[in-house]
Amino acid sequence: MGEIEIAKMIDHTLLKPEATAEMIDKLCEEAKTYGFASVCVNPVWVKRAAENLKGTDVRVCTVIGFPLGTTTSATKAFETNEAIENGAQEVDMVIHVGALKSGDDQYVREDIAAVVKASSERAIVKVILETGLLTDEEKERACRISKEAGAHFVKTSTGFNKGGATAEDIALMRRTVGPEMGVKASGGVRDYKTAKEMIEAGANRIGASSSVAIVNGSESDESGY
Repeated sequence: MGEIEIAKMIDHTLLKPEATAEMIDKLCEEAKTYGFASVCVNPVWVKRAAENLKGTDVRVCTVIGFPLGTTTSATKAFETNEAIENGAQEVDMVIHVGALKSGDDQYVREDIAAVVKASSERAIVKVILETGLLTDEEKERACRISKEAGAHFVKTSTGFNKGGATAEDIALMRRTVGPEMGVKASGGVRDYKTAKEMIEAGANRIGASSSVAIVNGSESDESGY
């Protein structure tokens, strides 16, 4: 798997609260240089990223209900619509982990469906499961619910909680959703070797802040997402 091929599977990510306008501009320039699939930024930076990437193939991704997933469904839907109007083409929403662990599958399904409906097919919807907080049974259930609710991807982690992407979780998610749905590995993917393991396990998108190190085959000391 070559550098260009893996680059097109990476969401080049900067979600740190201390990110500055200059850092967002640099993120976009790197994405254009390396041909990453998207840049993933907090909603407040979507408009700036969209302006930076206008006329390129790099998409703008943002996060919804991030990082806890405990805002209301109506809030997540509003946030989704506003982000898309500002230029987002992909939205990564966090599920209500507590509702899932409480066995309230209907709430989780309706929460995801609210974001899918708000996107109105204008954006790809990815559902962040926060796998580090879930049992295998809960991971499988969350995958099935996400698929039923009409999401396009399931995703491992926010990178802001304990645990991150593992090849085992990616394989479980891929088995559960089947071949037609996307699986995104994020959280702790900082080098080419790890990214390749995730892809071999079934991921077709990688979320990483160490994207340049990944495509260059080097290691990064970046922590977090």
